[in-house]
Amino acid sequence: MLRQPTIDRLRELRLRGMADALGAQMESSEAANLSFEERLGLLVDAEWTHRRNTMLARLLREAKLRLAACPEDVEFGAARGLDRSVWRGLFAGDFVLHHQNVLIVGATGVGKTYLACALGHAVCRLGMRVRYLRLGGLLGDVALARVDGSYGQLFGRVSKTDLLILDDFGLSVLAGTEARELLKIIDDRYERRSTVVCSQLPLGEWHRAIADPTLADAILDRLAHGAHKFTLLGESMRKKKGGAPGRDTTKDATL
Repeated sequence: MLRQPTIDRLRELRLRGMADALGAQMESSEAANLSFEERLGLLVDAEWTHRRNTMLARLLREAKLRLAACPEDVEFGAARGLDRSVWRGLFAGDFVLHHQNVLIVGATGVGKTYLACALGHAVCRLGMRVRYLRLGGLLGDVALARVDGSYGQLFGRVSKTDLLILDDFGLSVLAGTEARELLKIIDDRYERRSTVVCSQLPLGEWHRAIADPTLADAILDRLAHGAHKFTLLGESMRKKKGGAPGRDTTKDATL
């Protein structure tokens, strides 16, 4: 058997995982004791794993998650107001398949952004598109897109995202054009896609983050309908992990 030409041909066919696994088999004395079917099965498994890893890396890159969070590292417990079984269900991704939203509120530092990013990571593992954005940044991009003519393209990307994570809701009051743009985004996603919203404001105070009461009702009704709602408790996770009081010791704060 011509080893290198076979490996080269596999690479030309973009079967990189299989090519690497075949090379490893050829160097292994144990592989010689396996049947053809067993060796072929291992090659197929290697290709499948390679493609899954490649897909996950691409989806995570596109998601631009603020924090490198994953479900396995989330700290649960009554002190934080997190039910492990509930979040296990969310990490399984059923809420995305049912186009449900997730609303996470709590004081600065309790881990809202970390949880949202862990949820985003879990959804990426399922092969779905995720995008993390600060609300202010998204609305700024929308305003710029209106000017340079790329609004349709931007809106299309947001619309097709399976899970949109909007962080920092309520940091400033939305009025006029900003509130109307947010309504358009949320209305387009309503019962079609899922959205995660993180905020320092308690849910009962979200109305005051939108100047126009009519727009506030329309936006919040669509966000809250059938949503999974969580209020995080406990002390700042940054302080707990050794950060100096009042000072964020990380490059990206965990809100």
